[in-house]
Amino acid sequence: MKPTPLLLLAMAALPGLAQTILSPEVGADRRVTFRFRAPNAKEVFLAREGAERLPMQKDEKGVWSVTTGVLEPDIYGYSFAADGVNLIDPLNPVMKPNLLNTTSAVHVPGPATLPWEVNDVPRGTLHRHFYKSAIAGDHRDYFVYTPPGYDPKAKKLYPVLCLLHGFSDDASGWTAVGRAHVILDNLIAQGKVKPMIVVMPLGYGTMEIVSRSAPPLRDPKLRKLSFERFRDALLKEVLPEVGKTYRVSKNRGQRAIAGLSMGGAESLFVGLNALDTFSWIGAFSSGGMGEDLNASFPKLDAKANAQLRLLWIACGKDDRLMDANRKFGEFLKSRGVRYTWIETAGAHTWLVWRRNLAEFAPLLF
Repeated sequence: MKPTPLLLLAMAALPGLAQTILSPEVGADRRVTFRFRAPNAKEVFLAREGAERLPMQKDEKGVWSVTTGVLEPDIYGYSFAADGVNLIDPLNPVMKPNLLNTTSAVHVPGPATLPWEVNDVPRGTLHRHFYKSAIAGDHRDYFVYTPPGYDPKAKKLYPVLCLLHGFSDDASGWTAVGRAHVILDNLIAQGKVKPMIVVMPLGYGTMEIVSRSAPPLRDPKLRKLSFERFRDALLKEVLPEVGKTYRVSKNRGQRAIAGLSMGGAESLFVGLNALDTFSWIGAFSSGGMGEDLNASFPKLDAKANAQLRLLWIACGKDDRLMDANRKFGEFLKSRGVRYTWIETAGAHTWLVWRRNLAEFAPLLF
């Protein structure tokens, strides 16, 4: 049989495959070794979430490697930069999905007490819905988490948390990367969180804002368009459909909205301008709010305090958005609006946001 081009390519790769390469390799001491075969590369770096990039060293077989120091138990996104080109780890099937910059991920396991670790507890269910948005003008999806024991035929109504992802994530961000469903399963089993339904929509009012060729999020006109269309799609399309499909409370006291980065800014924009719908608002490392806060919140004043059960604003001390978040806090003070301010360790990473959710969720409802 005459070899096909694909077979020839596979045969040519066999010598490299014969050499067993393991990457990433998590040691018992929580040091992680990363390896990448690139015999012709001149320099390779490891870029790891929440850390400075590290130079890798090449051996005589063309395999580059580096071993980290002891890492805190968590899930870390990472990639390789080979001669200036960012690449995923071809030896690792675990991905951190992203619309602009997909990377690989490594899990450094920790004790069962960590909220994102999978434990032997009752599990909730993730549902994925697709629909055509008349407001956004496209076909899109959203995810819904129903807690353990949820019965669609029961009379019980559940509180609702709208949980929003950040810029360049998709609707799966909070589950694929943030492990929101695992966190909630664990906290519900521990009696720290009330069983709730969590709605995780696609966070763009227009997909143009996340296009590689489009103006960035800081473009004021495009940002305003995206935020307003997202608000309308959430309030007029997603939540009404969720109300038809699931046993959710329509009481505003049982409605919360929270998010990270762009999703944090959207939570503030939507929530504080729709206090007839939401009583609980959380913003984690908010970004993309814009400069004209008076225009974004024209009616916000001290009267909001009577309607808000919780306005929770958090940011990592090393986050590049810390100044913007403090500025927003000063704006709230100028309007007489009370809020809870949280500063944590960390930068603009999922390592911060998983912990934010685990701290915020027990405060709800």
